[in-house]
Amino acid sequence: MFLGAGDGRWTDTDRAKALAYAAYRRSVCGGCGTRAAEWDESAGGERFAYVTTTVRCVGCELISREQDQVPDGPDGYGVRIGLVPREVREKHRQ
Repeated sequence: MFLGAGDGRWTDTDRAKALAYAAYRRSVCGGCGTRAAEWDESAGGERFAYVTTTVRCVGCELISREQDQVPDGPDGYGVRIGLVPREVREKHRQ
């Protein structure tokens, strides 16, 4: 739930900001985080606005390794791998 400043009511400015932010989020690619206009030269963008970089995330690596252990077919349906802090997992094993 969102509350505005003061008495909690949203002002016209609050609503305008929320709508503008929602529109911005819809314009951002969920895969790479860029916006089409950044690449579109007719919209002031540049065809080569970004370059790629390779980053290894240890957390993603662990998830990928564990995902390799999930069986194919019905036994693996719905199985998702996530991360929890080690101390949380150890606490639940006791």
